[in-house]
Amino acid sequence: MRRLPVYFLLDTSGSMNGEPIQALNNALSGMINTLRSDAQAVETLWISIITFDRVVNELIPLTELPMFQLPEIVCPQSGPTSTGKALELLYEKVNKDIRKGTPTQKGDWRPLLFIFTDGKPSDLQLYAEMLPKIKSMNFGAIVGCAAGSSADNSKLKELTDTVVHLDTADSSTLKQFFRWVSDTIEQGNKSMGTTDNVAMPPPPSEVHLVI
Repeated sequence: MRRLPVYFLLDTSGSMNGEPIQALNNALSGMINTLRSDAQAVETLWISIITFDRVVNELIPLTELPMFQLPEIVCPQSGPTSTGKALELLYEKVNKDIRKGTPTQKGDWRPLLFIFTDGKPSDLQLYAEMLPKIKSMNFGAIVGCAAGSSADNSKLKELTDTVVHLDTADSSTLKQFFRWVSDTIEQGNKSMGTTDNVAMPPPPSEVHLVI
């Protein structure tokens, strides 16, 4: 069975401390449960989670959905947002993870990437250096999510045309966002092989598309 790899880059910098990180844990858990109820996702979906604050951590390497165990995500009380460093690790991992097609075996479907942040990159030079490399990787979709008033839509727009903004990073809003993410993944799963890019389902009212 061909795999659909999905990568999550999650901001765990100091500003996420408290209710936002709790809400993120709950929303992710709900998303995984939703995806597990989709028979096709159970067969094809592989998920990786990379967190970034002062340090960047591959929290979960690319893992098939039935074996996926979500640990509690924690964050420091303060610290910078190493988004560029996270993209650097992502670039390295995708190059290692993705199975290319051979004469005897079909390769993976084009991977999907979701980036969630409530701030802006602290490592702007590295972030700028990584943008063309990530864009060259042939993702089926890259979705950037900026949560809260301090989040910078414009930096995400440099990476992808698909950027959404959440007014807050509270439990209800994040739940709606990750429900939309699971709909997007399921849509991607069903459209693989029939189209080059994943068609996004309409977002809920809490999720504002940035034009």
